[in-house]
Amino acid sequence: MRSSNPVFSRRGFSRDNGGYAGFNAQQPQAGGPAVGTNPYAEGAANPYATNPYAQDTQLGAPQQVRGNVMTIDDVVSRTAMTLGTVVLTAALSWIVMPVDPANLGKSYAVAIGAALVAFVLAMVQSFKRKPSPALILAYAAFEGFFLGVISAAVSTYISPGVVAQAVLGTMAVFAGVLIAYKMRWIRVTRRFYGFVMAAAIGFILLMAVNALFSLFDGAGDGLGFRSGGLGILFGVIGIILGACFLALDFKQVEDGVTYGAPREESWLAAFGLTMTLVWIYLEMLRVLSILQGND
Repeated sequence: MRSSNPVFSRRGFSRDNGGYAGFNAQQPQAGGPAVGTNPYAEGAANPYATNPYAQDTQLGAPQQVRGNVMTIDDVVSRTAMTLGTVVLTAALSWIVMPVDPANLGKSYAVAIGAALVAFVLAMVQSFKRKPSPALILAYAAFEGFFLGVISAAVSTYISPGVVAQAVLGTMAVFAGVLIAYKMRWIRVTRRFYGFVMAAAIGFILLMAVNALFSLFDGAGDGLGFRSGGLGILFGVIGIILGACFLALDFKQVEDGVTYGAPREESWLAAFGLTMTLVWIYLEMLRVLSILQGND
């Protein structure tokens, strides 16, 4: 099964081999994973058919060093670096890019340019065969610059406290999904994956249509999905989808750690989690902006 996150979809985290996320339905035994059930295990049958990281020991290829496999600590540290870059550049852009009436248009233009660069960098990384820390951190920097300008404008023209509320809301969603996932209240299955993907595709298509209509709408609101009751509804749907993506990302990371993905893959985990959290933050900011703008 492919991950919902495009960062994971081309990687060894997700291979279809008869079980969720490409792992055989048979679980590892107490003495260790059984050969043939773990696509990361050395000497697994047909390794190249299911696992891009497997080593062909029969041909004399070196086995993967156990200390070079991904761990939760690796994922946490890389995610902290990536998110830290987003936060740092967001704070800098908030300071250096004025959003007063005289400069708002210029700041918006620069922010949109930064968002486009971040999008291009994200797509380049998504299609690379190996993660590039420099590319991922560059994406985080440009994304943070965009978020800083948008957040400053919302805080200035709607409510000074809305950004802090959106950050706290994003953290609450992350913590809630993590707890629910660890407690197995959320079970990531094929059906769950299919539902989330179908909902995400529909949501993105609706937002794209709304953006297209907004080009011909003097008010710039298109079909009304970004304001009023519909704006709140679709914002909440976006947050729920982001929470579902988090659950899928947690599953992919858990499988990668369990089955010994290479350590460098922790950068991809950090990249995917960062993109998901940015999504949730933007949707949270949109919902709170509408609610407080209507006060």
